[in-house]
Parts: sequence; C-alpha cells; structure tokens
Amino acid sequence: MRLTRTIALLLLALAVYYSFKSLMPPYESDSKTDMGSFSTDNALTHVKQLSLEPHAVGFSGHSNALTYVISELKSMGLQTITQEGYTTGDWGNLSKATNVLARIKGTEDGKALMLMSHYDSNPHSSFGASDAASGVATIIEGVRAFLADNKTPKNDIIILITDAEELGLNGADLFVNKHPWAKDVGLVLNFEARGSGGPSYMLIETNRGNGKLIKEFTKANPEYPVANSLAYSIYKMLPNDTDLTVFREDGDIDGFNFAFIDDHYDYHTALDNYERLDRNSLAHQGSYLMPLLNHFSNADLDNLKSLDDYIYFNVPFFRLVSYPFEWIWPMFSIAGLLFIGLVLLGFKKKVLNAKSILIGFIPLLLVLLLNGLFGYISWPFIKWWYPDYQDMLHGFTYNGHTYILEMAFLAVGTCFFVYNRFKKINTPSLLVAPIFIWLVICGLVAYYLKGASFFIVPLFGLLAAFLVYINQEKPNALLLLFLALPGIFIYAPFVKMFPVGLGLKMMAAATIFVTLIYFIVLPLFRQIKNPVRLTILAFMLFAIFAISAHLNSGFSESNPKPSSLLYVYDADENTAKWATYDTRTIGWNGQFLGEKKKPVSKESSNIISSKYSTGFTYVAETAPKSIKAPRIDIVQDTVVGDERIIALCITPQRDVNRLEVFTNTISINNATINTIKLSDYFLENRRYGKLITHYISDNDFTEIELSIPKEEPLELTFFEASNDLLTNKQFSVPERPKNSIPMPFVLNDAILVTKTLKFE
Repeated sequence: MRLTRTIALLLLALAVYYSFKSLMPPYESDSKTDMGSFSTDNALTHVKQLSLEPHAVGFSGHSNALTYVISELKSMGLQTITQEGYTTGDWGNLSKATNVLARIKGTEDGKALMLMSHYDSNPHSSFGASDAASGVATIIEGVRAFLADNKTPKNDIIILITDAEELGLNGADLFVNKHPWAKDVGLVLNFEARGSGGPSYMLIETNRGNGKLIKEFTKANPEYPVANSLAYSIYKMLPNDTDLTVFREDGDIDGFNFAFIDDHYDYHTALDNYERLDRNSLAHQGSYLMPLLNHFSNADLDNLKSLDDYIYFNVPFFRLVSYPFEWIWPMFSIAGLLFIGLVLLGFKKKVLNAKSILIGFIPLLLVLLLNGLFGYISWPFIKWWYPDYQDMLHGFTYNGHTYILEMAFLAVGTCFFVYNRFKKINTPSLLVAPIFIWLVICGLVAYYLKGASFFIVPLFGLLAAFLVYINQEKPNALLLLFLALPGIFIYAPFVKMFPVGLGLKMMAAATIFVTLIYFIVLPLFRQIKNPVRLTILAFMLFAIFAISAHLNSGFSESNPKPSSLLYVYDADENTAKWATYDTRTIGWNGQFLGEKKKPVSKESSNIISSKYSTGFTYVAETAPKSIKAPRIDIVQDTVVGDERIIALCITPQRDVNRLEVFTNTISINNATINTIKLSDYFLENRRYGKLITHYISDNDFTEIELSIPKEEPLELTFFEASNDLLTNKQFSVPERPKNSIPMPFVLNDAILVTKTLKFE
C-alpha cells in the first residue's frame, strides 16, 4: 500500500507536468523536412528578416517590411496586389494603411478561406518579431508548403497581410469596408501574438453560435489544440480586439484567432525580437495552420453559421472535446442527483455523519478564504516591496512565472496544513463539502458563464471517488489518481493561464484554482499516512521560489527596466519641460529631470492617449528650444442654420510621427479627417475628449472638418510628436543604458509640441 501511494503521488506530479507539456509541440530543427511540410526553420528565416528593425506605420523600417512580404509572396508565383487608403476605424486613429493581398484560385465558386496576419509593428521601439512577424511568417511558410504539394483547393484562398493593426485595426477596416474581395470571404484564420512565448490559444470570433465552427475545427484535427469555451466567453467580454474583430463586426464574417500570450513582458517592447521568440510557439502556430488550411480550403464555407453554442475544452490524448450547450443542465442535474443519492447511500451504510459533514465545511472555507486572500494581496504587496515594478505597465514581471509557482505552493501548503488539523474526520464525510462547493460553482457558471460549464466533467470523477470511499475503507491510490486526472488535465493549466493572460493582479485566480484542484485530489491525499511531510515540502518549495523571485527581481541587460523621457514644448507660452512616466527614474532620465522635478497630479497627467491611461508622473522646467510648431490654417468658419462648420489644415513644419487633437467638452455633430468621417459610435461613446490621433506617414498634413452647435465655443488642443529625441541634433540625450528599454504603451523618446486654438 505504501509503495502504491508513493507511485500515485509521483504519477500525480507527472500528470501536472504533462498537463502543461502536452499543450504545444516541441521545436526541432527541421531542415530535412519534405517540401510539402511546414518548416519552423523556414518560418524563422522570415521572422528574422521582418524584425531587423522597428517597422511601425510612418517609420523608416515600415517600407522594408512591406517590400519583403510582397517579394516573398511573388517568389511563390502568386499575383500580389496592394490596397492603400486612409481609415480611422472605431478608435479615432487615422493612418494610411497599405495592405498586401494575394489569391489562390479554387475549383469552385463558393466562399473563400482567408489567411491573415499584420506586418506593422507597434510604435516606436518594438521589432515586432512575435507581434506579428511570427504570424506573417507562419502564413508565408504554410502557403509555400501547401503549394509545394501541388494541391488545387476547392475554395479560393485569400492571403491578407494587413497594415496599421497596431494603430486601430485600420488595415482590416480598410479591407472589410472598401475591398471587393471582402464579400467573398467565408472564414478567416488570423495569426497573432501578445507576448513572445507559450502555447497558442484558439479563440473564435462569431456573431452567432460557435457550434458549426467547433465541429469543423474538430474535423480538421490539429494535433495540439489549446482552446476552451471559458476563454471564449471571457474574450467576448474583454475590450481586446484583433483584426478579426473588424471582420465579425463590420462584415459578419466568422473566424479563428490563434495567439500565444506568454512572456507578456516582451509585448510591444524592444524585446519583441527574433532572439526572444519561443521556437515552440512558432511551431505551434504551424501545427494549427496546416491541418486547418487543408480542411477549410475544401470545406463548405457557405454553411458555417450556427445558432447553437458548444462547450469545448482541450485535454491530453483526446485533443478537443465538445458538446452542445443543451447538455449543460442535464449534466448538472445528473451530478446533483448522484450527489444526493450518494449522500443517502452513505447515511444508509453509516459511513457519513451529519456533524462530521458540517465540520468538513470549516477547512474548506478556511483554505478558500486564506488562499484567496494570499492571492489577492500578493501583487499589491510585490509592487510595494519592489516599487520599480510599477513601471512595467504589462502587469507581468520578468520573474512572474516564479511568483506563480511561489503562490501555487503557498496555496498547496495552506491546504495541507489546514486539512491536517481535521484528520479525525472520516474521509467520506470530509468529501461532502468539496463536492457541494464544486456543485455550487458548476451551477453558477451554468447560469452566468455558460462557457465554463465543462467544469462539471472533473466533478464526476470526484463523485466516483466519493462512491469508492463509501464502499471501501482503503481504496486503491492509483484508482483515486485515475479519477482525479480529468481535473488535473483540465484545471492545472488555468493556474498559469489567468495571471499570464490578465496580469499578476489575477494571482487570486491562480491560488483559488490550486485550492479547487486540491479538492479534486483530496480523496488521494487522504490516503497519505503522514501528510505533514507534504505540508513541509510545499512550504519549502514556496520559500525556495520566493527566494528565487527575490534574487531575480532586479533589472539587467536581459531583463531591462522600462524608462521614458519626453521634451514638451508649449508653443503658445514658449515654455518647455522634461517629462517622464516613470514612478522611479533611472540615472539616464533622472539627469534631465533633476532634483527639482515636480510630481504631476493624476487629474492633469493624462494629456495624451496611452493604452492604460498612463500619464506623466514627473516634470521639470527647462529652457525652450527652437522647435517649429505645426502650421494651422483655418480654411472655413461658417454658420449654417444651427450648425457651425469649421475646417482647418494642420501641416508639420518638421519631421513628425503623430498628431493628436483634443477638444473641450462639446457636442460634435460630425467630424471628417482627411476625407474620412469619424464614426458616430466613436463620437458618442469612445471619444473622452479626444478628436483624432493621426499616425503620420510621409509628413502628411491633417485636414479637419467639424460640425458643432453654433452657440458652443470650441477649443482645440494639438499635440504634435516626433520620436527623435535621442537623435535630434538640438538635444544631447545619450543612448539608454543596456539595462533599460523604452517604456511601451506610451508616447516615448519624443519631442512633443503643444498648441491651442480657440473658436469663441
């Protein structure tokens, strides 16, 4: 028996490891692969070439990336065209996008399959290796392998490499709303990244049910599907968008997103480079593309709409498991009836005791409360202890995975410690509370978050273990492990997924999931004669990972600290100041702000757009330099009926990258920027004082035409920025030290000129 228990515990640890290991294919050099197979090495070659330099819209590397994509598609014999035009989307971000398109003709006239990714990188320092050179490379290599097999698809295959995705999904908006091929698209496969590693998650975009999409995805049978309907449900509630969102919202076109999201600290930074890209993640993208390309290029794409939704989740050996929403309540009812029946059976056999059952709720509530509290306070505590982490706007640190392990073992140790205090309660009585709480959770998600209803599946294993304990005093440990495996395989990856996907602020989700998994494995743990050893082991591992996290909490060349510096010139007052977003400056930018730097209040700090509404933290006055402000020409100022029509043209007088225009609190009836009308949705719901952000190419002008109520005064504030602070000859800003990188998500390394114009 002792040997069996030891083997069961070792196999449990192996199962936890395998639940992560089985999510993605291993990368192996595949230089000898046949021509018709996807080669990760070939794809890496494309990634390297596309990420030699930052290539955001308006930056010098952008045209080089565009040229490379076109040349690679043409080298495969594809007729390649470009689509160019201005667009703003629903974000109020204007840019001139240049999309790249190619088309492989099929044998029939049905809907076409689209392969999509974007080739622009995020302004201004990101090399864009993962986001999204990896996606472009996956498509180029996948199409090469497909064509090498001399396959003639039934459906047309459209390749769309979009532009300006980072600025507001502008290239996708341009295609969906202005290109004639958009009406031909029946399904989109979109390849993305929001980090530089980890498994690639499949997420569905659809306006209706996902039933037929899941059925066809299952038929395609990718070898390493990582997908679940919980992530699908959460994704639909979050504001995160991809190019595919435009297809769904504006074109009612369904599709699949494939994106890896781990190593989030590299996202949109100078660390998003060829060297940091996880080769396994790239191989995972290829493992999706090839079977899906082969399947959907011959499937009926006119028949993918569905009113039915499916529950789905991935599990080792079985790949993707799915069933319809209609099964949710019957499965819950069966579980509930089984629980009631087993409780009655337990009382009949006199192995259950009412008092013991009630006492069994005490350790359950204690561990849920304690572990939830530990997880909740962990991130605020970490930021307090290591204040420099506040400048990592991702909310995920370089040693973030160590923090997850640390908190996971703290949660495990807490569970062992608390439950060890209740050894005298017999196991069947102790199991009632965990089963009950799992039933409550399953009932709540069935009602409020249906996508998570697969939570019921491992509960049947726990119910089976309960039945075994009712009938056997000393069940076989290997049998109990087997019954816990569904819970291990399904839930263990969630411990990592939530803090990785949503930031370390979601550590409470990790510790709660560890606790819930402990309940699933509790029947096995009750077999252990001396659980104190496991308690000590868990707390020792907690301490080891806590020490490791501390030793790796500093910044270095491989883990650099984000920093920021701007020169802000007020053209109206002829005054200037240095500004930073850093909560703790470093020597590099601290020398400009000096000891007289002034903190900026939150109310006045957020003067320009940033992803997380991040504003200046400190400013310091400095001497104004001769920086040319934009020329603003008033072309029209006319009252027509109850409306005042104002038209103006803003022309740069220096090389710039961005113009942002804000207004006072005023109603805007209509707004047109460079002949593009801003959407009513943006003007009414998403403006927040901003009128437009123009990401400028070729130093282009900005034409604005506004229609406002005639009696309301208008104030326009212009923020014109160039990302050349470190290279401008008027300044002597040195290069950053190697242990620092430009802070992402904010305007950085910039010369910012402000100017105000009032219309009374």
